[in-house]
Amino acid sequence: MKRIGTAQRTTQETSLTATWALDGGDIALQLGFPFFEHLLHSMAKHGRMGLQLSGKGDLEVDSHHTVEDVGIILGQALNEALGERRGIERMGHSYVPMDEALVRVSVDLGGRTYVVWNGEVEGVYSPTIELSVLKGFLWALAGAAKANIHVDIVRGQDYHHVVEAVFKALGRALREAIQPDGTQNLPSTKGVLG
Repeated sequence: MKRIGTAQRTTQETSLTATWALDGGDIALQLGFPFFEHLLHSMAKHGRMGLQLSGKGDLEVDSHHTVEDVGIILGQALNEALGERRGIERMGHSYVPMDEALVRVSVDLGGRTYVVWNGEVEGVYSPTIELSVLKGFLWALAGAAKANIHVDIVRGQDYHHVVEAVFKALGRALREAIQPDGTQNLPSTKGVLG
């Protein structure tokens, strides 16, 4: 059974469509926002997942609406692709170094939503997405996917290196969490998720 989820969202600020294939596939991103596309491509590539994402947002205002709404639809697509979440490892983590930067991301797909972002970065990269907007993306993703996401910036000074390492580590942590565990059991001692 293929684990694929789709979602779309149309508001007065954005119009977006996503398909997330957890077990691999093509990566095609068309948002008109090259740096954010670069980050999402890094996540999907290191997660060994297929990701189709297209649409537009009011980038003439700023990046907030587009980035947050992408988080919502990606979370919805991930939630759909996971189904009942039976037979998955559920949790995963990854450390990713990029030059001077080192980032750790831990994920729990156990049905509860929370995000922790520990650390800042001094450098500024232009054109960029503010760290607060990227934190909003993670909250939107976690909320729609019913996931816990913890980001720890161990060290780093270059903005591009740090945020790219975050997305690579997120992809790798998700890859570990979605791996089949050889059963059809719910990965919970309670017998339910959430």
